[in-house]
Amino acid sequence: MPDVSIVVPVFHNEENLPDLVRALEKSTAGIDVEFVFVDDGSRDGSWAWLERWVMHEPRATAVKLSRNFGSFTACAAGLAHARGKAAVIIAADLQDPPELIPEMVCRWREGHEVVLAVRDRRIEPLLQRTLAGVYYRLMRRWALSDMPVGGFDFCLIDRKVIDTVTSIEERNSSLMGLILWTGYRRSQIPYTRRAREKGRSMWTLTKKLKYFVDSLVAFSYVPIRLMQGLGALIAVLGFAWATLIVVLRLNNDIAIEGWSALMMVVLVLGGLQLLTLGVLGEYLWRTLDETKRRPLYLVDRVARGRPE
Repeated sequence: MPDVSIVVPVFHNEENLPDLVRALEKSTAGIDVEFVFVDDGSRDGSWAWLERWVMHEPRATAVKLSRNFGSFTACAAGLAHARGKAAVIIAADLQDPPELIPEMVCRWREGHEVVLAVRDRRIEPLLQRTLAGVYYRLMRRWALSDMPVGGFDFCLIDRKVIDTVTSIEERNSSLMGLILWTGYRRSQIPYTRRAREKGRSMWTLTKKLKYFVDSLVAFSYVPIRLMQGLGALIAVLGFAWATLIVVLRLNNDIAIEGWSALMMVVLVLGGLQLLTLGVLGEYLWRTLDETKRRPLYLVDRVARGRPE
């Protein structure tokens, strides 16, 4: 059993893999590690490169999933194949510095079951930084109050955390949210997230929005409670308005007119009802998805390094 497993989800990262592997090997020199790379259905040459590399690296394991299941699932598959007493999860795009791994391992050996590399700055486009900031502020306010301000994707977790997370068979969730949810003792290391130098990010706006909804629904009931509060407010206003109309009508202070006002009320209330149904649908759909009991992921093949 190695001390630390380095878990790397891979999706269209062929250009980054050679530099990433060199950086990981350099950063983990002197640490008993294994490398677990999970190809999440890449359609470029990522898997072919990993297969060639694994043949010459006895510490490496490469797992190919049958299709693209998403970053959360790829990380879960990597943790399930990790044999280490702890695991480091790091992205394959080299925006997170592998040079932090020795310090993370030191913090772990001091007794911290979770070590988070927390972003204090981002060298990224303004829109991307803004969306990330909004996401983490909403998560802190509505779902996970102990979510770091700058967020994290790069972390080290102890074996007890690995076993806990892999035993939770949730779909459409957030791995980082689950790690925080476990509540184990943790430490934080601030760093600057670097700009991507090679390749193109596959983290599209659609995927980011889905991840936000998944994270919020998985760890918070706030959307439902907001709909309840909004519905109660509109109901009170509606009854008050109806009472006023009746009183005015009895006193002959109002004429029977107002088709435009009536249509406005109908459309507003109809839109609110559809919005409420949509929020409920998000929760119900995830409940249905959990009850199907389909496997979280399917492994196509596994390549392991040959002992020297």
